[in-house]
Amino acid sequence: MTADHFLAIEGLAPRKGLDDDAQRRHFCEKVAEFSGHEVGKSTTWSLAFAALEEALPERGRIVVLLDEISWLGGYNADFPGYLKEAWDRKFKKHPNLILVLCGSVSSWIAENILDNTGFVGRRSMDLELKELPPCDCVKMWGPSADRLSVREKIDLLSLTGGVPKYVEEVRPELTADENIRKLCFLPRGFLFKEFDDMFASVFGQRVKSRGSILRLLMSGPKTAAELAESEGGESSGNYTKVLRDLQLAGFVSGDGGLNPQTGKPVREVRYRIRDNYVRFYLHYVEPRKAAIENGLFDFTSLEQLEGWHVRLGLQFENLVLNHVQKLFPMLGLGRSLVLSAAPHVQKGTKRRKGCQIDLLIQTERTLFVVEIKRCKEIDHSIISEVEDKVKSLKYDHRQSVRTALVYDGDLVASVPASRYFDFLISVEELFGLKG
Repeated sequence: MTADHFLAIEGLAPRKGLDDDAQRRHFCEKVAEFSGHEVGKSTTWSLAFAALEEALPERGRIVVLLDEISWLGGYNADFPGYLKEAWDRKFKKHPNLILVLCGSVSSWIAENILDNTGFVGRRSMDLELKELPPCDCVKMWGPSADRLSVREKIDLLSLTGGVPKYVEEVRPELTADENIRKLCFLPRGFLFKEFDDMFASVFGQRVKSRGSILRLLMSGPKTAAELAESEGGESSGNYTKVLRDLQLAGFVSGDGGLNPQTGKPVREVRYRIRDNYVRFYLHYVEPRKAAIENGLFDFTSLEQLEGWHVRLGLQFENLVLNHVQKLFPMLGLGRSLVLSAAPHVQKGTKRRKGCQIDLLIQTERTLFVVEIKRCKEIDHSIISEVEDKVKSLKYDHRQSVRTALVYDGDLVASVPASRYFDFLISVEELFGLKG
């Protein structure tokens, strides 16, 4: 739907000294610019919304976008009430008006708008913007992208994820190593500064508690109980809101899934860092932050960094998990057939071996054990690794088990020749990339 009139008002980014009065004044200034008429000082949001209603054109389709709504209303606990009242008494009387609420602080929107009973029946659409698919990210690099190897594309996407701004900062004429060095390991690098700026703008005064959880997850996925134990807490219940905030903001994913033996939901959800950039920053950049700022950190190749190839393998695995739906048609599955798709951990006991499966996809009759591997050369040992996991896995034997390998690298001839894997899916196929 096209608009004859469009007004965008973005909340002021949080900073020291900013308050509700400043946000309201900024709002009224934008309304005045739109209407071309002077708008007097509004001492309440009720008056500010009344000024907006008066500024709306009598004819034509109108779109009003309140961007960063959490910044705009975050300094006044009564802001949602004022907005609801304005909609009920003023804005809904304009049949050609579309009011769009947008923001990066998803937890604020969920708590104050989506889960607020006062807005029940008033929302026409909820839309969550996800990261871009890898094939669309590559298009942002223009004609140069066709000359990049698949390995370079995946290395860059494993760092940036699918966040358009991060992908946009990549210079395709430079090598992947040089892009990562300039973006992450120089004091003025965009991704060197981005984490602190982004995290502060999203969580404000809650930065410390949310940040501590992310850092605990750096060593690997954990349950809420394990997080509580790591911090010396007694109850995992205290972490529910923190983890929900991190999930809504896109930083964390809660991987539950079904118990393959009982078909019931697993007892405890395991949480992992979902955002590829955040994973990379906390592992490689933050520990070296002081040295980078003082110009003391330098290297000629990223391979000099400790555990570099292992880290890229984990980044690649996370990238695949974030786009797991793309796997379904390649496994002969429609999305409606899938009951569960998540990493699976089976803890070892005296009576059974433990195992860790990168991705376990479950349908009513079949389990798909999916191994995700990034390596320059993937040799025959990958078969015994997966075979051992399948033998250790406790599941309902009325189900069939199929195996799949999602890989980035060169397969030795014996891997496909063995016919052990029911599905061999290269990263080129999965993400629609050209080498």
